[in-house]
Amino acid sequence: MLRLNILLLLVTMVSAMALVQSQYESRKLFTELDRALAESRQLETDHQRLQVEKRAQATPLRLEQLARENWGMQTATPAVTVYVPEPGTGAVAP
Repeated sequence: MLRLNILLLLVTMVSAMALVQSQYESRKLFTELDRALAESRQLETDHQRLQVEKRAQATPLRLEQLARENWGMQTATPAVTVYVPEPGTGAVAP
């Protein structure tokens, strides 16, 4: 009877230790999941901010300004338009 009691005590202790280890792992995994979700929310926020910045940088006014400053381009007006005749027609366009 004493042997059975000692065996049951050992089995209970091992079971208790396994339960504690399992709870520890569960808490650790939950913490990692929480961190991953927080990082995911941060990345989503950054992505949305970058999309807004991208749209702001791609406005027609911004592109026209860059074309003027960086490449010396100007807006096409009739005063600066040069008409090129089609090859083979021999006629000069107005």
